[in-house]
Amino acid sequence: MNMLSRRQFITSCLFMAASGLCLVPISLYSSCKQDEKRANTVPNFEPKYLKLHISGVLKKRGEGLWNNMASCMLCPRQCGANRLSGNKGFCGSDSELFVASYHPHFGEEKPLVGRGGSGAIFFSNCNLRCVFCINWKISQGGEGRRSSIDQLATMMLNLQEMGCHNINLVTPTHYSPHIILALDSAAARGLRLPIVYNTSGWERMEILRELDGIVDIYLPDFKYADETMAAKYSSGAATYPELAKVALLEMHRQAGVAKPAGDGLLYRGLIIRHLVMPNNVSGTRQIIEWMGANLPKDTYVNLMSQYRPAFKAIEYPEISRSITRQEYLQAVEWARQANLTNLDLQG
Repeated sequence: MNMLSRRQFITSCLFMAASGLCLVPISLYSSCKQDEKRANTVPNFEPKYLKLHISGVLKKRGEGLWNNMASCMLCPRQCGANRLSGNKGFCGSDSELFVASYHPHFGEEKPLVGRGGSGAIFFSNCNLRCVFCINWKISQGGEGRRSSIDQLATMMLNLQEMGCHNINLVTPTHYSPHIILALDSAAARGLRLPIVYNTSGWERMEILRELDGIVDIYLPDFKYADETMAAKYSSGAATYPELAKVALLEMHRQAGVAKPAGDGLLYRGLIIRHLVMPNNVSGTRQIIEWMGANLPKDTYVNLMSQYRPAFKAIEYPEISRSITRQEYLQAVEWARQANLTNLDLQG
């Protein structure tokens, strides 16, 4: 099967006006269907959320988070917007769900992609609002279609039918109530794939505790080591470094070290992404040293080299260029000095 890049694949997706759902090209769908049995045959695997669904706890947690939107405290902004009354929070969302696209995604980490792809669902809007966001039309422009909880559940089931290996929730924080309620519905209809929580890393401990027993794989960023940089480039999010550290420790407690199974796929665990930025804006060395000192040495760390100036980055001279090869190689050397043994390198 020919593999598509993220950009090529997203470009190839088409929205159906009637349903608001993004479909995949027929040729790719056929290829995924050929691998369906292999992709979804997971010996001895049971998603963590299934027991909570059966006991009724999953629905109860979703309803509790839904009520939180009456004075929204779902993310560290804690903006207090009454999203249930139609007011929009700092993230740009009220209580209505907006989805930009969903499809098998082949640009994620190899243990998530396998042969059938990671079942990505891209949610509209974002609470972090970075000035260099490559997907700013979705995260800050609100690009996407209104969807119901039932439609979201159907998306999850469609991705399973296509042969994807997991459900990859991209930028999920502000829609966590919708996601949990949709997951409860999808589980009742036969969903059995692992859940990937693909987040910026800026999370509240109170919300992460509600996700305990629901999320199988955490996929957070660790963007900044310095609060000044976080505030400058992510709309005043000065608490990012402090809260990200606490969040990563909790995610590790819940999911453990990411270790692929015998088939090469990942079903549980923590993968940390760090985007190396020009002029050490992200504080790469400090982040790596913190991970080496506070997490197991075999924690899966993806050192990402693909920073490109996007959106408003050109207005900030220090981040208005791509990183150099030397900057990336220096990051790799720091990781080795920290004795991190499970590195995903892209340089």
